[in-house]
Amino acid sequence: MSLASNDAFPLPLLITGVAGVAGYNALQHFHNRFPGQVIGIRQKNNWPLAGPGIEPCNAEDADTLGRLFDRYQFRSVLDCAGNCALKSCELDPDLAWRTNVEGVRNLLEIIAGTETRLLHLSIDLVFSGTQQGNHLESDFTDPVTEYGHSMVAAERLILLSYPSACILRISLPMGISHSGHAGAIDWIQWRFKNAKPATLYYDEVRTPSYTDCMNRLFEEILCGSLHGLYHAGGPRHLSLYEIAQIVNVVGGYDPKLLHGCYRKQAGPIPPRAGNVTLNSSKLTRILGYPPLDPWPLDDSFVPKDRDWHLSHHRTMQGTPELLAKMLYQNRSRNRKRTKPHKTSQLQ
Repeated sequence: MSLASNDAFPLPLLITGVAGVAGYNALQHFHNRFPGQVIGIRQKNNWPLAGPGIEPCNAEDADTLGRLFDRYQFRSVLDCAGNCALKSCELDPDLAWRTNVEGVRNLLEIIAGTETRLLHLSIDLVFSGTQQGNHLESDFTDPVTEYGHSMVAAERLILLSYPSACILRISLPMGISHSGHAGAIDWIQWRFKNAKPATLYYDEVRTPSYTDCMNRLFEEILCGSLHGLYHAGGPRHLSLYEIAQIVNVVGGYDPKLLHGCYRKQAGPIPPRAGNVTLNSSKLTRILGYPPLDPWPLDDSFVPKDRDWHLSHHRTMQGTPELLAKMLYQNRSRNRKRTKPHKTSQLQ
């Protein structure tokens, strides 16, 4: 795909939720693409997250958010906001609703009646995963957590109130986090790096994707008029345990630190989803090409069994540097697509 020019892209751009992995990596991408034209917002109490183009603003604070729009006159919004702390949301449902729904409601009220381009990120955890996975957009949502329930409510609010918006259900965004211990890779690696055991689930299955791929997809969608709900999960299905195996081997960490269990062996809070893999064929069909490469890109890094990390620890010279090169970044992100995409459907 070709990236947008300044003239084609609706600027200025607001990115919400830049403390999360998807938002944080998107902020870096769009700052590099459009210097001085991108603003990211984070919760006011998250003071360590600071820098050029970052504004402290709680999306659920309608007055502050409105003043920000008055100041910058945003023409597009990439909405990555949301509290994904499963346990916190489970223990305090009002927190989940306030951050995941009220913030969206405020945003919709501010842009109502305008031509502001809106791309909202939802999540695969709107499904329980009790079936066989490979979920389509038409599948019935049945989340097992308060977080999932609030994300479903946000989706419905947008679809009813702002039909020109595009909603992408994503899975695990594979990229760096601001804190260094959030997100799938960083949390697992932080445990291993500090010689702490990490226990992951055999039967929670996701469709992770490189943030490199996601950023380019976000850019193309924000430039067009694609609207409605789409799944944007990677093509490779991996359990959380398998993801930890990959991080363990590629990072060169002690294999004895990795433990696995089934969801039913975990505590009741928070409830764990099962196979919530996403089928993204609808998005691929409309774009004319698969927008998300497999994570990891290298097939040799994909576990074959539950003891795979034990044998590969002896044969692969993994290092944190190799992990950063192979798991945080998609080496093929700058290659040319061999199959042209149908740009007419996005305009």
